[in-house]
Amino acid sequence: MFFSTNEWQHKDTVAIGLFQKSQLSGKAKEMDELLEGRITELLKEGDISSKRNQLSKFFPSPETGIKRIYFVGLGKESDYTFEEAKEVFAHLFKKLHQDKKQAVSVLLDTFIGKDLPAQDAAHALSESCLLATYELQDFKHKTNEPDRFIEFVYATTDHDTAEIQAGLKVGEVYGQSVNSARTLVNMPPNMLTSSDLASYAAELAYKYEFEIEILDKEQMEELGMGGILAVNRGSTEPPKLIVLKYQGKEEWTDVIGLVGKGITYDTGGYSLKPRASMVGMKTDMGGSASVLGAMEIIGELRPEQNVIAVIASTDNMISADAMKPDDVIVSLSGKTIEVLNTDAEGRLVLADGVTYAKQHGASVLVDVATLTGGVIVALGNETTGVMTNNDELYAQFKEASEECGEMIWQLPITEKDKKRVRNSKMADLNNSPGRDGHAIMAGAFIGEFAEDTPWVHLDIAGTATTENSSCFGPTGATGVMVRSLATFVERFEGKK
Repeated sequence: MFFSTNEWQHKDTVAIGLFQKSQLSGKAKEMDELLEGRITELLKEGDISSKRNQLSKFFPSPETGIKRIYFVGLGKESDYTFEEAKEVFAHLFKKLHQDKKQAVSVLLDTFIGKDLPAQDAAHALSESCLLATYELQDFKHKTNEPDRFIEFVYATTDHDTAEIQAGLKVGEVYGQSVNSARTLVNMPPNMLTSSDLASYAAELAYKYEFEIEILDKEQMEELGMGGILAVNRGSTEPPKLIVLKYQGKEEWTDVIGLVGKGITYDTGGYSLKPRASMVGMKTDMGGSASVLGAMEIIGELRPEQNVIAVIASTDNMISADAMKPDDVIVSLSGKTIEVLNTDAEGRLVLADGVTYAKQHGASVLVDVATLTGGVIVALGNETTGVMTNNDELYAQFKEASEECGEMIWQLPITEKDKKRVRNSKMADLNNSPGRDGHAIMAGAFIGEFAEDTPWVHLDIAGTATTENSSCFGPTGATGVMVRSLATFVERFEGKK
């Protein structure tokens, strides 16, 4: 998709924002004068509305050179924020997409509020355009009718062109990267194995000049990665540990470790999931997709930070050699783990991923995983569960998530929770102390491997996918936490 600040490149379709109880000014006033006061008349007559997210369409006379105008209500200017602007643009572009309009001139000045700078409005425009027009890439037979998508968006404005262009660029990068993560999560599991995920990461590394390391099964065995190897034992697909390094500073210090769970399909192993619960388990690699999406943003925007991304990837299958309840495994850290539930496999691969990130310089850690059904019971499908061992690091991440409009909520980890994870007659830790406090138990387990390294754990089991379409896209993967992770990296203030 092409975003430009060029003036009036496409007059067929024009989009205008309208605030409630505000006089037309700037570009809107110019348009009203061109239409001989028709916009003012339509507002008075109630044929177009300034109520937030209300869309109206008007067909001017042919003499104007404009075929159609889309009006979108912005609500009260005093209530108009970055998040509201994104929602407004999402409604607009979803409608344009449904109407199969291929190009549009957006009178950007009409979408700028007193508390929303021009650059932020431009960011909201391009990010929402890409999110709202995203379509599920399915494998159905297609008709001969060609697809029609929005190809050109012209942000017509009197504001500083460089400033607007910068906002459009950041929004475009954010939107495209979220969509990249969505596509990964939506892929069928036979078409996205650990090897496929590694190949995708290699393409990112080539494009953005990341340093890359992909460990195969033999290398993991040499290093003693007992967590990921145990989960992989039932599979015919080889595991992969995928490592991307981005160095934005001269010295490899204050390194941010992003660790993603990459379980490409989860049967539950011998602790077999019910039939209904197995459908959709292709999305169990949502954490890895979030990390890769964030790395795409980092590669495009080049922040002055150091980042190591570690993705532990395998599927969790059943065979004669698969791990069993009562097995004891030795993790990369040297800590032993008694396996009480083979369906609590995500924390096993994350244990090795977290340890590997620490061994390669990570001074702070953020892990992302579709980890537990318990977090859905606790927080529903709109809020990501968070646990931490460092309040200052959590505060930094919370600020980033709020800026991106991604809701998170902190769950506690108490000393009693840690004792439950350490309660095993056979090993240092057990991987499943029980159903009560399940999400917290999973976080407490990973915290045993973070140890004293400042760490934030994100359980996205409820937020990685949605069954409800919205103005921001269809059902399926959401690309949650891509933007928050990237914004956190950009804003990172160093180890606390």
